[in-house]
Amino acid sequence: MSVAVCLLLYGFAVAVLAPRVLRRISASGAAPRIAVAAWVAVMISTLLAWTVTVTIIVVDIGTHKISVLPARFLDTCLLHLHDAAVGHYGRHLQTGLLVLSFFAALAGLVVAFRLATTLWRSRRSTIEHAHMARLAGRHHPELDAVILDVDHPAAYCVAGKPHTIVVSRGVLTALDDHHLEAVLSHERAHLIGRHHLLLTLTRGLATVLPRIQLFTIGAAEVARLLEMLADDAAARIHGRDTVLQALLTMAALPEQSDTTHAVLRARVRRLSEPPRSHSRTAAVAATLTAMLIPVAALIAAATGIEVCLT
Repeated sequence: MSVAVCLLLYGFAVAVLAPRVLRRISASGAAPRIAVAAWVAVMISTLLAWTVTVTIIVVDIGTHKISVLPARFLDTCLLHLHDAAVGHYGRHLQTGLLVLSFFAALAGLVVAFRLATTLWRSRRSTIEHAHMARLAGRHHPELDAVILDVDHPAAYCVAGKPHTIVVSRGVLTALDDHHLEAVLSHERAHLIGRHHLLLTLTRGLATVLPRIQLFTIGAAEVARLLEMLADDAAARIHGRDTVLQALLTMAALPEQSDTTHAVLRARVRRLSEPPRSHSRTAAVAATLTAMLIPVAALIAAATGIEVCLT
């Protein structure tokens, strides 16, 4: 089977099967760092597989260089496609294939342009948000955070120049000093780990390709797992119980969205009932397997291309 067909089938298989499999693997949050790596690796490898597939087909139709290859490297499907591209089946079909390849390449360029535009707009919006938060609030030197004088509960970080941690008056009123420090450590962990870069990438892919669950579900799962990673970082400094009590207090505050409450409940459940050691081991093993599959596929594809071109 040809490299193009292998990559095409791989991309569609992963796009369909990976969301359900990876979601089950990462549900407990047993190994959030590796689970995040698995989601990102699968999303990127799927995009690469589709990109290489389109490139191979367009180059084949445009240059006809595939005709110098032995037939054993190609499927019957691509052989017929090549014959049609060089005009063996008539000019009408040849013209149709050339037009189809042009639109396939154009669609790939449009997706790439939209993704680049989305990432650039997200970056600009984040920087402007950080600037407006510093203007609207007051800097608290001891907390190294910007305080907003609003009762709505909010505690978040914004990547910018410089990075900014924002805390509302409602959170300051509800939390004591120890719990507030745990919340601030959680937000600092996001900034130190550069979690905003992963969020920007995954949310950008979900925006550009909203009908593909691999990217929409993946963006939500990566965001949830990054929250758990930041919880672990805060727990190493202040202790698991302190972080848990801070989350319980935050979860009890009113005027929060259903999504925020759902994420908080998941984080509370994970901290109150840590995953067992065998669950963690199983999650790590399964996630590593999910990461190695796309890597192996790309290596096989690269090897196949090299063999075909020699």
